[in-house]
Amino acid sequence: MSATSPITRPLILGVTGASGLIYAVRALKFLLEADYAVELVASKSTYMVWQSESAIRMPVEPLQQEQFWRQQAGVETGGKLHCHPWGDVGASIASGSFRTAGMVVMPCSMSTVAKLANGLSSDLLERAADVQLKEGRKLILVPRETPFSLIHLRNLTALAEAGARIVPAIPAWYHHPQTIEDLVDFVIARAFDQLDIDCVPLNRWEGRDSKVEGEGDA
Repeated sequence: MSATSPITRPLILGVTGASGLIYAVRALKFLLEADYAVELVASKSTYMVWQSESAIRMPVEPLQQEQFWRQQAGVETGGKLHCHPWGDVGASIASGSFRTAGMVVMPCSMSTVAKLANGLSSDLLERAADVQLKEGRKLILVPRETPFSLIHLRNLTALAEAGARIVPAIPAWYHHPQTIEDLVDFVIARAFDQLDIDCVPLNRWEGRDSKVEGEGDA
């Protein structure tokens, strides 16, 4: 690992069928560029979302999928990337004995939130996330939905009570974003903050001047 990636255990990146695959692509870009080891698992619905949002067909075979994700992220070499089939519930990340630095689910659908909140694991992504909770490891969920229904809010509350960190895909403007990527990267940086990972360039809030231009004296 490079000096910018002090974490030696792999990080799991889960990608669900929620809209906003740009979050996953850019998150992977920053992790690989910082030389992290990433275990990636995409849900079955992700294949359909790639087709819908970008008219791109994501391959199923793990090695081809690794090449696909690297191409999308624009990082041909660097870091370590291992892709898992969504249905392989016997994969390494399905076991608590496989030690990880935690897991980020980005973007996270409300269907995935509901299943995790109720202890249901119908695929590898959900099983891996459930393992993080039962092992007391960090689980970061980046839900991308609006508006939230009462059911959504209750499920998110249940997961927060169980130890997950909820980082909604809500950008900020104090860092003066100029592009869509700037808005996306803010959310990714705040999600990575929960894992003490600092590999996303971000103009962080440092407080405002005691006097703002245009304000009168008290």
